Amino acid sequence: MAKGIREIKRQINSVKNTRQITKAMEMVAAARLKKSQSAAEAARPYADKIREVLNNVTAATQGIRHPMLDTRPIKRTGYLIITSDRGLAGGFNANLLRKFMTTLRENHKSPDEYAIFVVGRKGRDYFRRRNIPIMDEITGLPDSPDFSDIKALAAKTVDRYADGTCDELYLVYNVFKNALTQIPTVKRLLPFEKIENKGPRTEYEYEPSPEAVLEVLLPRYAETLIYSAVLESKASEFGAKMTAMGSATKNATKLISSYTLQYNRARQAAITQEISEIVAGANAQS
Repeated sequence: MAKGIREIKRQINSVKNTRQITKAMEMVAAARLKKSQSAAEAARPYADKIREVLNNVTAATQGIRHPMLDTRPIKRTGYLIITSDRGLAGGFNANLLRKFMTTLRENHKSPDEYAIFVVGRKGRDYFRRRNIPIMDEITGLPDSPDFSDIKALAAKTVDRYADGTCDELYLVYNVFKNALTQIPTVKRLLPFEKIENKGPRTEYEYEPSPEAVLEVLLPRYAETLIYSAVLESKASEFGAKMTAMGSATKNATKLISSYTLQYNRARQAAITQEISEIVAGANAQS
């Protein structure tokens, strides 16, 4: 009986240590989430505005030709999948990768029909385990990435579209809604989709020409959307981690309560047994 009590006590201490770790990780994720959420929300208006400007340029100018505007026969589709470097984030990576694999099965019959670019070790390792070729990757992004951290991959991804390696490009990432909700999303990046503006349109004057403006803005637009998606993914990651660690802390607390109840019952049973033995011994001597 004493051995059983010691074992339960050891389990209680072990779970308490685990609870301290998960609670600390929850607090760290909450602090990082606040900064990442601010960055993601700040990037949205910039991405929306650059799209609006491009939409106005293309709508106001007829006959402009640019590879990022041309819709061509789809022979190969490029996907940029944004995952995390570390786990302990609930279904953050699993839900996204499951949605992507469903997209692959529904739209492609052969690996020759798609190319994969990956951000994050979790995504990279996932595809390596399944022998799915990766065209390019980037890992080890900081918790608060700057544009310079992803510029090389973004530029290379855009170049793969411009040189005809891919005929269309999609972003696959988690859109941040709140700490509890991250939405796995597959969003077309290129070719640029014109949106019909039914309201009043802002008129711009372009120097030196609309063509020259597009030559600069279109690659920047694609890179900006990639960077914005990375920021959304980071906010989603920390939201998922905070939620997962919060749930782990609550489960640990429940487990400690359960073990403590077992411990008290076992201890009470041991005391009762000792009293019974003492009484039995006294009766035997009388």
